[in-house]
Amino acid sequence: MKHHDFSRRLLVLSVLSTIFDSLNAVEVCSNTILPGSKGDLGEGGGEGDQGRLGKTGPPGLLGLTGELGDKGEQGRTGKMGPAGDKGDAGDAGVDGPSGMKGKAGATCDCGRYRKVVGQMDINIRKLKNAVKFVKNVILGIKETEEKFYLIVKEARKYREALINCKLRGGMLAMPKTTDTNTLIADYVAQAGLTQVFIGLQAGQKGGGPVYADLTPVRNYTAWGLEEPSGAPSNTSCVKMVTTGTWNQVECDITMYYVCEFEKSRRGLAAVL
Repeated sequence: MKHHDFSRRLLVLSVLSTIFDSLNAVEVCSNTILPGSKGDLGEGGGEGDQGRLGKTGPPGLLGLTGELGDKGEQGRTGKMGPAGDKGDAGDAGVDGPSGMKGKAGATCDCGRYRKVVGQMDINIRKLKNAVKFVKNVILGIKETEEKFYLIVKEARKYREALINCKLRGGMLAMPKTTDTNTLIADYVAQAGLTQVFIGLQAGQKGGGPVYADLTPVRNYTAWGLEEPSGAPSNTSCVKMVTTGTWNQVECDITMYYVCEFEKSRRGLAAVL
């Protein structure tokens, strides 16, 4: 029994010795991978190449205001400005001495002469208008049982044509029946024209189309397709074309026109 215990102890010691040797070997190997002590500081290297320019930085703070510079030379004279407001009236001056009495004037009935001259001017204007009127009657005058119709070959705006017909003793032609409309349309075609102003407007404030005498258009119309457009405007005036159709047109354009005259009021005779 003792022999076996001894052998067992030897075996344990042998194993422990082997383990101890192994631990020493591992420690030696592990010591070889640890960093060594820090070496001496090496010499500084040479200056490197200049690097690339970086991005522009943000602007710096606003500097202090500098001192005022010297006064510059006088510039060129600018354009003259607008006239100023009218000043207040000055005080009245001292009255001067009275003048010498003048000679007595001769008696003159100047007022009567001025009246005669003024009437002569009126008669001359009427005569000139009559001459112009006769010149426009080259193509003849159309008439019905009640009225005369005349094409005036003087291109005018609508309002001017309306006034001119009134000055002649008539009115811009107002075709209120089929027969009258046809007569005027044939008259325009025979005169070699394509369109004329007639006494009609397509729209008025608060109402529809009206004739030049302000009577509404009711029983007879000859409007073109999709006319009249309705609302009063600068295109509310009306022309007639050779087919007898009524079309809206701008009031400010100029064209020939047709006047009408009442026979019962001596019509053309009063003008001529």
